[in-house]
Amino acid sequence: TSGINCSPETEIEKAKAAIANGADAIMDLSTGGDLRAMRREILKLEIPVGTVPIYEAVRRAGNVVDLDADTLFNTIRDQAKEGVDFMTLHCGVNLEVLDALKLDPRTMGVVSRGGSFHTAMMLATGEENPLYKEYDYLLEILDEYDIPISLGDGMRPGAYVDSAKLAKSQEYITLGKLARRAHEKGIFRMIEGPGHMDYAEISYNVKMIKEITGFAPLYLLGPLVTDIAPGYDHITGAVGGAAAASAGADFLCMVSPAEHLALPNTADIIEGTRTAKIAAHIGDLARRREDALARETEMGEARHALDWERQYAAALFGSHAKEVHDRDGECETCSMCGDLCAIKIVEQALEKKI
Repeated sequence: TSGINCSPETEIEKAKAAIANGADAIMDLSTGGDLRAMRREILKLEIPVGTVPIYEAVRRAGNVVDLDADTLFNTIRDQAKEGVDFMTLHCGVNLEVLDALKLDPRTMGVVSRGGSFHTAMMLATGEENPLYKEYDYLLEILDEYDIPISLGDGMRPGAYVDSAKLAKSQEYITLGKLARRAHEKGIFRMIEGPGHMDYAEISYNVKMIKEITGFAPLYLLGPLVTDIAPGYDHITGAVGGAAAASAGADFLCMVSPAEHLALPNTADIIEGTRTAKIAAHIGDLARRREDALARETEMGEARHALDWERQYAAALFGSHAKEVHDRDGECETCSMCGDLCAIKIVEQALEKKI
């Protein structure tokens, strides 16, 4: 939900659509309406659910500049009690990182919503981010409720032209130290990665972040490899996601066609989830995962045999493949080639020669 578009029933429908199309986890990023009630409904779904507690904390405070440490930590504890499975916490957005942002300004400034909240708090008070200042206390809460921490990248670049700016790198150095401290205390940690980036920089950044953070699992939004395709950012994100997964990223965040434009609807969620699953599979192939390779072998054999049912079974989204194939009526080949099917021509020629 958002402050502009708030329909809990629609959000549940979207969550179920994501699950039906292969999502391995979902995040409740609601900011409008009854946030607790929304979360309770999401938690009923049989899938890991993540949250960003500062969203609710800001709503409790009424305004980001009125948010204090007690409200933030109380919100974290309350959500932990409710049973969320992991939390995104922007602990690396500290005064040192803020100085880096000022030293090397960016076209888009801060685009992470959680990162912007912490930035506004520090600018308003001149004080350190409480999640960074009281990090040991935060880890105690997470340990008490066995909650994994997803260390949010509050300074992720929000534009292609910002991808090499200083704030991002400074934050990752900080996140590396925080990740190691969490690991030492036995708390599962993962790192969230940059949002907009040149395609050629992806492999280097994935490997650099992995090394800095002690090879913690890496969770990426995209990366989006161009900014000039609004309405198709599920594709720009999937291109970057495939490259990142190939380089060692562990967890891809779905990007929908509505990214940068609107709150996604159910169709957007389905399309974004499917393209993210394709990107993840490409990464699995590049890393030579046996199950991914076996699926490719099965598809190749099924196509050669013109066995459509086997092809649908091997496909990531077989029902859609069947719908497309059948729209010109049932046929042995496809309607693109018809009687000039390359596979049939060669097979028939070989049979005659034999």
